[in-house]
Amino acid sequence: MQRLKGRAAIVTGAGQGIGRGIARRFAREGANLLVAEIDERSGRACALELAAEFGVRALFVPTDVGVREQVIGAVERTVAEFGSVDILVNNAWGGGGVKRLEYKTEEDLEHGWRVGLMSSFWAMQAAFAHMRAAGWGRIISVCSLNGVNAHMYTADYNAAKEALRALTRTAAREWGRHGICANVICPAAATVAYEAFRRASPENAAKLLEQNPLGRMGDPETDIAPVVAFLASDDARYVTGNTLFVDGGGHINGVSWAPTLPD
Repeated sequence: MQRLKGRAAIVTGAGQGIGRGIARRFAREGANLLVAEIDERSGRACALELAAEFGVRALFVPTDVGVREQVIGAVERTVAEFGSVDILVNNAWGGGGVKRLEYKTEEDLEHGWRVGLMSSFWAMQAAFAHMRAAGWGRIISVCSLNGVNAHMYTADYNAAKEALRALTRTAAREWGRHGICANVICPAAATVAYEAFRRASPENAAKLLEQNPLGRMGDPETDIAPVVAFLASDDARYVTGNTLFVDGGGHINGVSWAPTLPD
């Protein structure tokens, strides 16, 4: 059964990793997709793949989520192409290095705030009028255990993701009367970024897995995306304002890591 048949969805950062896994699962469930991605090669490839493999309509729109006009433009393009915007997945993130808090700069924090929070704020506001008119909408924000557990040396990322979690819960409270459900997932997935971390710091990667009850990182498409598809469907019509940890139980132990950095 295709639970998202005929729905129009936007997934930001859908060119790779968790975003791509979500886009593929949505297409498998029958949704039409707008792939909002900054990297033209991966974004275009994703849209072509979705249309060819699943027979849905899929459109790639080059989108730098740090640019307000591009984010709003992606929402407007979705409505123009598909007639509605039913589902919004706030997934994209860009930048953010590992640095002690005392060495983080205002530019680091401002960049994280812009791509991690403001991008979703712009998209949510742009989508709201259409969801309200339809009396139905789903917003799913991809946040992080990093913020929940205050992982060391990623202050900009932590702050942006926790702010996004609060923003999404506020949307759940204010917009629920319009039939809009808004939820958060905090995933642990074997993404490109994780693989780079594993290669660069195998000892810390091993420590993370040791703290995870299931002993592995999740697959973006088969472990993470099905939960997002549920939240995007009518099956989740009475689920809103929640934070779901799709992390193999990592949150139980407060999974965290503390790499050695020079003073």
